[in-house]
Amino acid sequence: MYVAVKGGEAAIANAHRLLADRRRGDRSVPALTLEQIAGQLALAVDRVMAEGSLYDPELAAMAVRQSRGDLIEAIFLIRAYRTTLPRFAASSPIDTGRMLIERRISATYKDLPGGQLLGPTFDYTHRLIEPDMAGDGLVAEPVRRDPGEAGPAPRVMDILGDEALIEGDGADDGVEPTDLTRSPLAFPAPRDLRLQALARGDEGFLLGLGYSTQRGFGRTHPFVGEIRIGEVEVEVDLPEFGFPVVIGRVRVTECQMVSQFFGSKSQPPQFTRGYGLVFGQMERKAMAMSLVDRALRADEFDEERRAPAQDEEFVLAHCDNVQATGFVEHLKLPHYVDFQAELGLLRTMQREHVARSTDGTSPCGAGQPVGEGGEDVDE
Repeated sequence: MYVAVKGGEAAIANAHRLLADRRRGDRSVPALTLEQIAGQLALAVDRVMAEGSLYDPELAAMAVRQSRGDLIEAIFLIRAYRTTLPRFAASSPIDTGRMLIERRISATYKDLPGGQLLGPTFDYTHRLIEPDMAGDGLVAEPVRRDPGEAGPAPRVMDILGDEALIEGDGADDGVEPTDLTRSPLAFPAPRDLRLQALARGDEGFLLGLGYSTQRGFGRTHPFVGEIRIGEVEVEVDLPEFGFPVVIGRVRVTECQMVSQFFGSKSQPPQFTRGYGLVFGQMERKAMAMSLVDRALRADEFDEERRAPAQDEEFVLAHCDNVQATGFVEHLKLPHYVDFQAELGLLRTMQREHVARSTDGTSPCGAGQPVGEGGEDVDE
């Protein structure tokens, strides 16, 4: 436990007042509303929800405003709030095949059932600052959008699965998934636990690891089988009714990668999978997650683990930005006692060093003779 120095409580209170003042900014500028943040900074809100493990756009927008736009701090706030919530039930697995699609693309099939739907994307922009952004940034007329306009569409992976060209998705393995929020992470971790850890892992960390696999550190350079973004229904089984009840919808991003061949004496050669699923519109995160998921499955395919992205303990123990933030940022809190102990030890070692130098012994080891010219004598 850290003990504040005398006067620390008043200093902390003043620091909080200053933080609130800086957070508000120039009083002549209207304050940001939660509706503005959720609507106009939607991708930031989506990241906070995904990595905070709590789907609530209003709460996520509140956390973004409170953290002054520091998304990792906002994620920390959401995680902390999440621990105070009661748990009433566990939902049934969502069916992304029935998704009300807003965006759906595939890099493996040009003409696929249900068609390609670009949706809102930066993919084809010129990445040039637009002068209109200095104003309100509005288009001439609002664009009407219907999330269900495209309707449900078959998964690309099902097309390959019907021809036995890709491994199964493990949907019928009958194993009850482990809940990462209730059970501590242990190694070796089953795939369902790894996917949970990756889903709320830091986007930047996973992006770097995913990139490393494409550069040869992980033996995977896959094809994007499908990315789909849209709303899915959340259902809960109620014993009183005897059938699942829809309690709402959430927007998710799903990515399935088609990776390299695998075959054995008992199985024919076939494609393998990498999978990613996250809250909101976060296709870069979902893609990175699917790349790392495939890399972490090395043991399933008798592949040698030689790259960081294939090291389960390295990836899962370090991908959580809340844990990483706590461990790194605690260094700026008072460590006076620890530092004084090491400072005293260093001064003692220096005095011993000087004493050995003056009595003719080697500074490198007590009692070791010193040769002519001040050089150590080789033994």
